[in-house]
Amino acid sequence: MLRRLSRISVSAKFGAFVLVVAIVLALFGGWIAPHPQGAIPGNTFEGPSGSFWFGTDNVGKDVLSELIHGTRVTLQIGVVAAGASLIAGIIVGAVSGYFGGKTDIVLMRIAEFFQILPGLLLALVMAALLGRRLSLLILAIAITTWPQSARLVRAQFLSLRHREFVEAARGIGYPSRYIVSREILPNALPPAIVQSTLDVGTAILIAAALSFLGLGDPSVPSWGEMLNRAQGYLSIAWWMALFPGAAIFLVVLATNLVGDGVTDALDPQERRDGS
Repeated sequence: MLRRLSRISVSAKFGAFVLVVAIVLALFGGWIAPHPQGAIPGNTFEGPSGSFWFGTDNVGKDVLSELIHGTRVTLQIGVVAAGASLIAGIIVGAVSGYFGGKTDIVLMRIAEFFQILPGLLLALVMAALLGRRLSLLILAIAITTWPQSARLVRAQFLSLRHREFVEAARGIGYPSRYIVSREILPNALPPAIVQSTLDVGTAILIAAALSFLGLGDPSVPSWGEMLNRAQGYLSIAWWMALFPGAAIFLVVLATNLVGDGVTDALDPQERRDGS
């Protein structure tokens, strides 16, 4: 496995580097940022310069410092939403794929219902109805992204539930919960984990879009909230939108590059050809 992962593409390695930088900023941003969160060290609308590399915003805050401080919340939204989506997808997919029959039909119809709805539109409606708190925003995003993980886990369960080692466990008399958790689930997880990597980027994009539309949580700093504040000053302070927008683009691109690289490394055909 480690040997295959070491042969991932240059683009995937670049994506991993970007994510590592983002994680470092999220963990140690308080020490790295030039100014404390919320500090007003400059005048309003100062352009990028040696004093303020990314300029200042409409109240005089350092855009670079605010960008660094916003990394933690932005990544938190992506990781927690993707994690919740993965857990929901594993539960639904495992139950659907293992038991089949009417249970499978009902659960897959529910998943298909959520899949045919535009994710951003559904999150927009839920955020408007549930409120603008960060926890509710994460919940809204997770509800829009779980069906893909559920379908991947279901497909794996359908292909694994009649394998020899599973039938042997049934013959010995192990209960279904043991067979699912110990025999099938560990072999069914890799595709869903790769999908959750992609869901991190999707969650960050949806959160940024909701914040841009004024449905984010204004009490917490995030790149989406920076974009929301910048939209009224695009003609006179382009840097307020450029840098958080570029950060969102880079992190979302990085999650997709890493996801594609891990998919290639775990692909059975790649294993046969390159192992």
